[in-house]
Amino acid sequence: QVQVAESGGGLVQVGGSLRLSCGLTADGYTVAWFRQAPGKEREGVSYIYRSSTTYYADSVKGRFTISRDNAKNTVYLQMNSLKPEDTAMYYCAAGPSLSRGVWYDAKRYKYWGLGTQVTVSA
Repeated sequence: QVQVAESGGGLVQVGGSLRLSCGLTADGYTVAWFRQAPGKEREGVSYIYRSSTTYYADSVKGRFTISRDNAKNTVYLQMNSLKPEDTAMYYCAAGPSLSRGVWYDAKRYKYWGLGTQVTVSA
């Protein structure tokens, strides 16, 4: 059993930045960030396999950066140039390595955190 815990959410103004952290109790897992806004489906934001393979949703490319510190079993999501449409609950998920075509499929991840709220005010 792997435990996943997110932190770092908060309220920020448009154009601001936040860094989310995802701590895991075990190593060796692929990690992805998802988000879900009220009334919308959960969507994949970013994915990292080891430290070299990363994927991003088109909506966040060039603004968000995913990285990991293997020594700390922690994955980070640096979010810059935040927009109101980035407002959502952000979840971290751990699972197997996945290809570019399926990394955003939430059903493929076994372990989930409880989420951290990100609110971007206009």
